[in-house]
Amino acid sequence: MMKNREIIVVGGGMVGALTALLLAKQGFVIHVIEKNPAKSPLIDSPFDLRVSAFSVQSKNLLEQAGVWKDIPENRLCAYQGLQTWEVGSNKLIFDSTELGMETLGYIAENRWIQAVLWQALERQDNVTLHENRELLSIEQSDNAVTVQLDNQQVIEAELLIACDGANSATRQLLDIGITAWDYRQQCMLINIKTDCAEQNITWQEFRETGPCAFLPLADNNASLVWYHSPEKIKQLQSLNNIQLKNQLLLEFPKLSFNFDVIDKGAFPLTRRHAQQYFKGRAVLLGDAAHTINPLAGQGVNLGFKDVQCLLDLLVHSSDLPMNKLLKRYEMSRKPHNLLMQSAMDIFYKSSKSKLGVVRMLRKAVLFGAEHSGQLKNKVMKYAMGL
Repeated sequence: MMKNREIIVVGGGMVGALTALLLAKQGFVIHVIEKNPAKSPLIDSPFDLRVSAFSVQSKNLLEQAGVWKDIPENRLCAYQGLQTWEVGSNKLIFDSTELGMETLGYIAENRWIQAVLWQALERQDNVTLHENRELLSIEQSDNAVTVQLDNQQVIEAELLIACDGANSATRQLLDIGITAWDYRQQCMLINIKTDCAEQNITWQEFRETGPCAFLPLADNNASLVWYHSPEKIKQLQSLNNIQLKNQLLLEFPKLSFNFDVIDKGAFPLTRRHAQQYFKGRAVLLGDAAHTINPLAGQGVNLGFKDVQCLLDLLVHSSDLPMNKLLKRYEMSRKPHNLLMQSAMDIFYKSSKSKLGVVRMLRKAVLFGAEHSGQLKNKVMKYAMGL
């Protein structure tokens, strides 16, 4: 049961900052501990490589937090279409008009979302920001959780919320185990500037070497996503921007416009899932609890669903003992996150199979999904959080 309504949030990234802001707006006293505080990017700075596709539900949460309006229009791209296919198969096409929606979602840079959330936190009287700080220790009792920071400051609260990412130091201090494996692939992100107007369709092509994807960005910018073996990605990273463009023209799915490569980067693909979502009065949200193959762009949206679930429980079920409240959170979110992880794994692994029967099955699934009518739209609405 929440009495003094004081909460510690570890991690001020998108999930942590949104959690802290929404709770602060409900009157909770919040401490945010962040090792690397957000820096406000310049309005005309080049697009960052780290972008996310935000579902309609995620947009609604950012509106609820009062920050959606603060994202500059020239850093935000709405998309109305989503297409996916395997080489030689029919396209599976989702269109917002079929759902009676204005858009399927929005693509924006992670740093802009974090920046506007952080700016809003700075304006809250009931939020204390502990910047450039790390946890040294966590101690728990039946009624409180106490943390010590690396500047020896001690903070006591009724709840600790860990949102400090896939390599969560908080999760390690709590001694919560994870199930994890390496996909033995890497993902390369390539920002390009095109010679055409802003696009409104995002797409993915599945290959035996891994998926390739196109994400439209605001104005005439876009992000290309290229999955491949670590050896191939290392070779691509060694190229200069002109050489990389030539490689894209040779090996990437055909693009219907001219472009220049602006920036590139890569990261390995790993999956992690916490074996439990809470311990005592400490609870895991977002990547601290689960990471997912990014091919469907659901990572941040799953994290925001965690936020919504915990917020609803803290606001509407505050009479519950804390262990029961956090158990409800775990029972609500863990199966959904595991289902999405497993579905993406099956989709990803089957897309790389060279077996003829699997390839035929993949094409049949895509064909059936495209002609499934309302079922296809229900799947899309689930992914959008509707």
